[in-house]
Amino acid sequence: MSGLYVYNATNKLNESIKKQAKDIKPVEASGGDPINILLLGVDIGDPNMKDNDTIKRTDTIMLLHYNPKGKDVKLVSIPRDTLIQINGKDLKINSAYAFGGAKKTIAVVEKMLNTNINYYAKVDYNAFRSFIDAIGGVDMVIERDMKYDDEGQDLHIDFKKGETVHLDGKKAEEFFRWRKNNDGTGLAEGDLGRIKNQHIFMEKVLEKVKSPMIVTKIGKILSAMAENVETNMPVGSMVKYGYKAIGLSSENVKFSTLEGDPAYIKGISYFVYKEKRNEDLLTSLKGVAKSSSNNKGPNKSELKVKILNGTNVSGLAKNYSDTLKNLGYDNVIIGNGEKTSESKVYINKDKPSLKSIVKEDFNIKNIEFVSEKQGDFDIIILLGEDKKTLKVN
Repeated sequence: MSGLYVYNATNKLNESIKKQAKDIKPVEASGGDPINILLLGVDIGDPNMKDNDTIKRTDTIMLLHYNPKGKDVKLVSIPRDTLIQINGKDLKINSAYAFGGAKKTIAVVEKMLNTNINYYAKVDYNAFRSFIDAIGGVDMVIERDMKYDDEGQDLHIDFKKGETVHLDGKKAEEFFRWRKNNDGTGLAEGDLGRIKNQHIFMEKVLEKVKSPMIVTKIGKILSAMAENVETNMPVGSMVKYGYKAIGLSSENVKFSTLEGDPAYIKGISYFVYKEKRNEDLLTSLKGVAKSSSNNKGPNKSELKVKILNGTNVSGLAKNYSDTLKNLGYDNVIIGNGEKTSESKVYINKDKPSLKSIVKEDFNIKNIEFVSEKQGDFDIIILLGEDKKTLKVN
């Protein structure tokens, strides 16, 4: 792909961003801070109406969280039937777009998850098809018969169980949208089942974009985005994070769905989001996870943590401290400790319950319980030579 083509596509995308997303300012992240990108997949509304944003719905809502220091990505699906309130009325979250476009949807998600959205990208099915075609499509093994026709949406799906299909943009849209057949058979979990299908598909897309050959398709990808995607993310940030994402291990990319319960309210089916069941997720998104007096787990933000550098590497404790703060540990101090080859964690013996989060967050095998004479710290971390290359789960 010629440099001129990429240059022209970049300029075209820059102009598109200025025109489309000028009323939603990006929240630029500093240094290696995590970022949250809200991905909105909108339906076509009424194809017979021009400028029909007021009747469009967000068919797919995902929050992409990228932590550069932890080198991990989380893709969190928000079910479209999630119960929200607007102007005192019970509504489904997929209708928030009709009340105020992307700006209103961002505000609803920020409030619900108690986190900040740095950027957003609105993708309609033209954009979806163009992006999949730009990366060259993906191969998918079909796990069930999928037969559905909707003339009003010009949607025609026909896949047979057991076959391997190359999904170009059009076929990928069909796979992504399917949840039931015309005869009523399909996914028992409805939209939640469709989200699982979408995650399988996106894992295939991830494999494709992580291929070294993807660099030859960057011009096509940027061009497709310029023509079809609405976003407030600067092109420079796209390229920066895009190249970092290519180098990520697939093991560091996690797909999940908000936890909650289906419920009927006044005869309408909703998905009721349960905050307490999503507390770990909220913390990982660097939201202010609301603690509860009934919460039996430790509140990371209140724990007193001391990090000691037991190596000759300057700034190691500071780097480790920054990483822990991204995980929700707000009360951290740093210093120097005795030289050691192997890192260790000391836990206050009066707080044995901390061992579980130490194992989960710190990636340090040597754990020891100590008495309070070590100071009033809940956790003391001594970094050794094995942490010269910083790696935290």
